[in-house]
Amino acid sequence: MSTLGELNQEVARCLLCEIAKYRTNTVPGEGAEDAEIMFIGEAPGWHEDQQGRPFVGPAGHYLDQLLASIGLTRRQVFIANVIKCRPPNNRDPLPTEIQNCQKWLDCQIEIIKPRMIATLGRYSMARFFPGKSISKIHGTAVRQDNTIYFAMYHPAAALHQQSLRQAIEADMKKIPAVLAETKSVPEAESGPQQLSMF
Repeated sequence: MSTLGELNQEVARCLLCEIAKYRTNTVPGEGAEDAEIMFIGEAPGWHEDQQGRPFVGPAGHYLDQLLASIGLTRRQVFIANVIKCRPPNNRDPLPTEIQNCQKWLDCQIEIIKPRMIATLGRYSMARFFPGKSISKIHGTAVRQDNTIYFAMYHPAAALHQQSLRQAIEADMKKIPAVLAETKSVPEAESGPQQLSMF
């Protein structure tokens, strides 16, 4: 069994949060163990809870289209969420739930070692861009050590607010250029480095 497979089994046994009582399945994440890009959403929804897979509902179908727009499939990236169980009634994740699940996400990042982490929505954005507003920083990237952090709206935002669709699609199309830029620019010696956007 792969390292991620072993981690998924640990996640399935986790009972740290009250919401563990209500889940059908844990939803640890899926994709390539050596993925260059990791997409991190917020929390599983109803469809994800039923299947134990991330982004398989309407927002997931839209994410698949977004990936296709830059020549990728979900098998080539890794997709996860900040928390691994569906909150009852699809409510927002609680701070304690985010904190309890942080170790699972940390382990995934450590195993995969992605070149880029794309945050989908405000909860994953808050983890890597603390104190920032998604409406102000979406489509921008920062490089910290060996990882690029790229902020995006959650795909579900476009389903609820059609006016955001154009911004989400434009942001996704920046990803190949951001990756290409970082391959041609030496690593920063220390501290976060703002990357130019195209």
